[in-house]
Amino acid sequence: MALKFITAEEAASYVRHNDHVGFSGFTPSGCPKAIPSAIAKRAEAEHAKGNPFQIGMFTGASTGDSLDGALARAKAVKFRTPYQSNKDMRALLNAREAAYFDLHLSELAQGLRYGFFGKVNVAVIEAADVSESGEIVLTDGVGISPTICRLADIILIELNRYHPKEIRGMHDVYEPEDPPLRREIPVYTPSDRIGSPVVKVDPAKIKGIVETNNPTESGKFASLDEVTLAIGRNVAAFLVGEVKAGRIPPAFLPLQSGVGNVANAVLGAMGENRDIPAFNVYTEVIQDAVIKLMEEGRVRFASGCSLSVSEEVLRKIYDNLPFFKDKLLLRPQEISNNPEVARRMGLIAINTALEVDIFGNINSTHVSGTRMMNGLGGSGDFTRAAYLSIFTTPSTAKDGKISAFVPMVSHLDHSEHSVKIIVSEYGVADLRGKSPVQRAREIIDKCVHPDYRPLLNDYLNMGIQGHTPQNLNACFAFHRELAESGDMHHVDWQTCS
Repeated sequence: MALKFITAEEAASYVRHNDHVGFSGFTPSGCPKAIPSAIAKRAEAEHAKGNPFQIGMFTGASTGDSLDGALARAKAVKFRTPYQSNKDMRALLNAREAAYFDLHLSELAQGLRYGFFGKVNVAVIEAADVSESGEIVLTDGVGISPTICRLADIILIELNRYHPKEIRGMHDVYEPEDPPLRREIPVYTPSDRIGSPVVKVDPAKIKGIVETNNPTESGKFASLDEVTLAIGRNVAAFLVGEVKAGRIPPAFLPLQSGVGNVANAVLGAMGENRDIPAFNVYTEVIQDAVIKLMEEGRVRFASGCSLSVSEEVLRKIYDNLPFFKDKLLLRPQEISNNPEVARRMGLIAINTALEVDIFGNINSTHVSGTRMMNGLGGSGDFTRAAYLSIFTTPSTAKDGKISAFVPMVSHLDHSEHSVKIIVSEYGVADLRGKSPVQRAREIIDKCVHPDYRPLLNDYLNMGIQGHTPQNLNACFAFHRELAESGDMHHVDWQTCS
């Protein structure tokens, strides 16, 4: 079958109002850009005529502004899942102008196959290469691409010449069978290859190919400061102590690390600490710090779902493919985030908390319990299954007016039963084998900012009798004070009756 090249506008014409559209990629890496922007312009044109035009959106995770941002600004979104980080999309969701369901990232592909979320009408895929026989070489992110390609009625491809077709071989595309036919996922070390280097599709479903040459819309992380560096050093020192105590094998264990500047600081500190041996990474996002450590010989191999790196680092990888292709592997998120694989390998999982309560419960998603920030992402996929689950957070925000540690989280994403270690710039709270009161003392003494320790100790002491000494009249006093005065320091327990 001959390949059919079309414009982005022609590609957008295949998308209809109320269609469910799946997009490739994971973070902005691997996400299409030209076709989503053209869909947004089509929506604006239809709205100007008085016609409805909205689509349901399935993505791997967050995307770039040309996808999430453009469609949000065009009011072209009926629903969105499973994760986002774009300010315009966030505003749309928090205004409830589009439905959003937050989801564990490992569950989306199988949920689509099970039919839980309706039909996939269109798949929009960014590719580095495509053949007339229907072999698609993905770019720097995989996401849910294999599943949406198989389920969609039609496939639209952005052939992005920015990514060399020689990237072929860096992907390991695998879909498990659905129950009752499912077997184990045969990944035993991060470097195991179990699938295909390409996504194979029926070429008759490819309705057109749009040629582009667009770099990944990678964002920039905040510069590392003393707080994030201290968190990184605390995590590294803790892990060294675990090795010396015999609770982590001398050869170490594979690492999973979330996205962001704290995660980069942790990786950097681990690389600098020579008491930690060279290690493997089995994660969802491979960041700049991983590539740097790989060049230094501190990371032996990294398996993930996307190369969520800066443009400079991505060019470095592409310019040195012979070096990196046998050290990097990109998988669908159903595999990169799979709890079965995480439990088998014994991952050390390090993720970021938005808010922590004194008993060890984690809020990763909602500001003051109501406003969605980004979403759960893959943190839940790894936390429950990890050999060791670690959450990091700076102790305060907004110049100290907000404490990251509160009496009760305003929204629960990870319960105390799954969280083993909490780290701030002040220290490490080890929650293993501790009762609720013991956990609270550990967190307050080791992680909380000194300004807030007296307040939280007072709260703990005023709690009702019982296994977990919670006070339901006062548990949200921190949040109430923030809403009223803008500063949690001003909490007065005497007003909580």
